[in-house]
Amino acid sequence: MFKKFLAAAALVAVFGHAFAAVDVNTANEDALRGIKGIGPAKAKAILDERAAHGPFKDAADLSKRVKGLGGHTVEKLQGEGLAIGPAKADAGSAQAKAAPAAAGAQKNGAAVVVKK
Repeated sequence: MFKKFLAAAALVAVFGHAFAAVDVNTANEDALRGIKGIGPAKAKAILDERAAHGPFKDAADLSKRVKGLGGHTVEKLQGEGLAIGPAKADAGSAQAKAAPAAAGAQKNGAAVVVKK
């Protein structure tokens, strides 16, 4: 009975890991190497490019900046769980810029009216 439980727990862990997305903009070398199709050399190339020129904007940006990662290769890597998208810092800064304006409107008691 205990062996069946361990086998089931191991199976759940394997499937959970298989479907977890790895963000190319935040992943370390080990996480990148966990993606089928990325070996030590590609992981190093991705990390070096990201460190030198900042986060990747999208799949086309990754394909353009990292030698050996063409469009089809990037598509396959995305199918294996590689996530490529806007940097989280950009989203945070946009929210940070919008928050003071909204807070100022609330503080002054002004109502914001949007006309269509």
